[in-house]
Parts: sequence; structure tokens; C-alpha cells
Amino acid sequence: MSALRLASVNVNGIRAAVRNGMHGWLADAGVDILTLQEVRATAADLALALPDWHLENDESHTKGRSGVAIASRVAPIAVRKGLGDARVDSAGRWIEADFEIDGTVVCVVSAYVHSGEVDTPKQDAKWLFLDAMTIRLNELAVERPLAVVTGDLNVGHRELDIRNWKGNVKRAGFLPRERAYFDRFMGERGAEVTAVDGSVGTGLGWIDIGRTHAGEVEGPYTWWSQRGKAFDNDTGWRIDYHIATPALAALASGYHVVRAAAYDERWSDHAPVVADYAL
Repeated sequence: MSALRLASVNVNGIRAAVRNGMHGWLADAGVDILTLQEVRATAADLALALPDWHLENDESHTKGRSGVAIASRVAPIAVRKGLGDARVDSAGRWIEADFEIDGTVVCVVSAYVHSGEVDTPKQDAKWLFLDAMTIRLNELAVERPLAVVTGDLNVGHRELDIRNWKGNVKRAGFLPRERAYFDRFMGERGAEVTAVDGSVGTGLGWIDIGRTHAGEVEGPYTWWSQRGKAFDNDTGWRIDYHIATPALAALASGYHVVRAAAYDERWSDHAPVVADYAL
């Protein structure tokens, strides 16, 4: 049996994260595969920031924006970028890599869903992305029995996932229609799912590793606004996920969110999300 430690984090700019102390955490984290979101850098910048790692990345069409990457101790055997829908801006937002670990193939995805903004083109782009993501999740569940989608998915699925949920029900990130996608993502595969917004769809069968391992508790949050005392008061959002196929979810343990001890010790406004998988 092999142990795989997988970590995911929105770095809010890889160069800034490194300057602010990311390597201090990484040196002791024992991570085998690290997925990154909001890299906001070129492949060359990424290589300078993370020497001695195998790196695969997908850059945004717009310089200095979004960007996803997968850093690993062993090279992947296959890499795929984007969601395959020309209508969807998935550049810098979706990358898949297959890894063969002692004869077992695991698919790891780094995803960065649009943040959105109600009644604007930004929200329209988010709906298109979530539609394309739904199709790809359905395909992946069939193609890759051992798969995990990690990253900043920019939706708090349930009331437990946002400290101030009552004040955010009309804001992007906690809209009932957005949360309904996650009801279907995590609904029993093939079953009819009535979502929080009243819509009816088909469950895809993915497992939320964070909620499964934390239980029915508030949080643990993974992002805090830079404004006010949000971090100090733990007024956060759980928007960074590991969602896995049932076969891989059954092998998961040790899930935890690496929340900094103090505000001034953070190197990103998101915290790393870590889980171990016994393959």
C-alpha cells in the first residue's frame, strides 16, 4: 500500500506566496502532489518558484489572472487542460493529470471556478463553467474510478460552509442556484436530486472529503476576507475542496485545513487543504 499526500491551495499569486513564506510550510508538509489555483504567472515563473518539482500548468488568456497548476514529486503519465467547451473560458481554470503510483492510476484535477458577480457577465461565465464542469464530472466518474477534483470552487455548498450565511444568500458564492450544482455533484449517482433552489436533476456521486471527515460542524473554513477582522474572528468561507469518486474517497484520511496561527503569518488569503490517500 502506498500513501499519497495531496494538498490544494489558492496561492493568490505564486510569486507573492513564495515571498510571504509558502516554502516554510511546504518544507515540512510532506506533500506528494500539490495543486495550485490563482497562480497568476507563467510556466517560467512557476519553475523559479517551485524548483525540483514536476510542474504542469494552464495559464489564463489574460496575463496576471487566474492560472492553475499541479506540482508533483513524480511526473504524470498524462495531462489534459480545459473543459473542452469553446463557449467556456476554462483557460487557467482546469487541469487534469493522471499519476501511476505503484501500478495504481489516480487522476488529480486542479480547478478554479469563477468567483462571479450577480447579474453581470462574470456570473454568466460562472454558470457556463459550472455547466461544463457538470458534464466533465459525469465523464470523469466513468473514465477514472480513482479521481479527485481539488481547488477553489468558489461556492459554499451548505450553511455550515459560511459563517455569515444569512447575509450572503443573494451574493455570488452562496446563491441557491450555485449551491444546487453542488447538491447534484454530491448527490447519489444516478438518483433524482431535488436541490436547494427547488430544481431537480441527477446526482453524480462525488464525495466531499472535507465535509465527510469534519462532520456536521461549522467550517472548517478555507478563505477569509482581507477586510476587517474576518480572519481573527474566523468569519470565513469553506470554498476550497477535495471532491473524490467514491472509490478514492474510501481511501482518504487525515483531512485538515492548514489555518495560519495568526493573520500576519498567512502567505495567502486561502489556507491549504490537505488529505492522505492510502492507495
